[in-house]
Amino acid sequence: MEQRLFTEIIPLYRSRKDNPYTIRIRIRLKDAVDPVVLRRAVDTTMERYPYFCVKLQTRGAGFIFTENREPVVISNSKQGVTLNSADSNDHLLSFSYHDDWLFMDIFHGLTDGAGAYEVIRTLLYYYCCQRYNVTLSTAGIHIVGDKISPEEWECPVTKARNLPTPRRHEWTKALLPGIAANLQMESPDYVYSLLLAEDDFMRFCKENGGSPGTMVSLLLSRSLARLYPHAAESIRIVLCVNQRQALHAPRAHQSLVGGAFLEYDEQLRKLPLPEQVKIYRNMVAAQANEETVLSGVAHMAGLTKMLLAKGTHKERLEMMAKVDEAANRFAAANVSYVGKANFGEAEKYIKEFHAWSATVMDITIQISAVNGRFTLDFMQKFESPVYLNAFLRELADNGIVYELQDKQIRTLPAFRAPWQWV
Repeated sequence: MEQRLFTEIIPLYRSRKDNPYTIRIRIRLKDAVDPVVLRRAVDTTMERYPYFCVKLQTRGAGFIFTENREPVVISNSKQGVTLNSADSNDHLLSFSYHDDWLFMDIFHGLTDGAGAYEVIRTLLYYYCCQRYNVTLSTAGIHIVGDKISPEEWECPVTKARNLPTPRRHEWTKALLPGIAANLQMESPDYVYSLLLAEDDFMRFCKENGGSPGTMVSLLLSRSLARLYPHAAESIRIVLCVNQRQALHAPRAHQSLVGGAFLEYDEQLRKLPLPEQVKIYRNMVAAQANEETVLSGVAHMAGLTKMLLAKGTHKERLEMMAKVDEAANRFAAANVSYVGKANFGEAEKYIKEFHAWSATVMDITIQISAVNGRFTLDFMQKFESPVYLNAFLRELADNGIVYELQDKQIRTLPAFRAPWQWV
């Protein structure tokens, strides 16, 4: 098995030592993790996902994935191991545990939140069946013995033909939280976790005509406007958009994430909440249509080709640093919601669920919906709670009950870049 990298290239050169482009899924279970059962569950799970059992290798000016038959590493620690290194058996994902916490670490170029959720569904199914000696339903869960279709393996971006010309748009200067509040940027990020009752928040969303992702984006926009009512800069939020539907590739495992750009302008501020929700919803719909999404795909494909055209790793890293600097200045925040987890009957064994990821913008909110609760992981590049507090006031003013957990330093799995080999 040999696969040339393409969609993985930008994440590869986006990864930094102080901000590795990786994902950490943190799951607190009902009981202490049984390492023997976990070992069996991981081994069985990875049989179902051979395209995640790969080794990264150089090939000419590019990179390839080859089959990695070494076992996926499981460590008894909170930190995990360095991905793409000897410590991980050269895998781009690993698992770890500590007391009742289970962690999954994965390189964001290998997959996105949707792909990671598939692995978690399978792992929890096998682990909980054995750990609690129960038979759980397999509905909606990939299990060993399934036929693995070519659509799971193949990269829909490299297969795509006649992509539309990337759209050009002149954007106004964005309000940047760190600069606006004159804050000292920190490394790594800080994380505040908020818990909301799923039924209550879904009722609030439906009453006002919005989805969880759209609603959180709007509430964050309103909180920024509350802090800076007369700011000349635009309040802009990027809401992540799954590109699989537009690519007609619902089974694709690659990292396929675009964005909808949501502007909270002066006219919008004058409207009541339900009207604001309607406009944000329409913005998302307009930017999630097939042509617009594919235009974004074409833009990233062109950027990837430009990267690969650079002759050295140094030139590629310098180019990607400029791209990320522009991305950081494009919007105030990024909001990501994969959707309801649907981990099946295993959800009853989950006490907490958190998704932490690499960040580009000053504020990133990762939304998870597991076992009757929404978790909002509010990640920021500074320690001050000024924006968190404004967001909490917006929740309270709208009658949204929340539980604020302790502040933590966001930790992500380290990733060994291939140019560190030479």
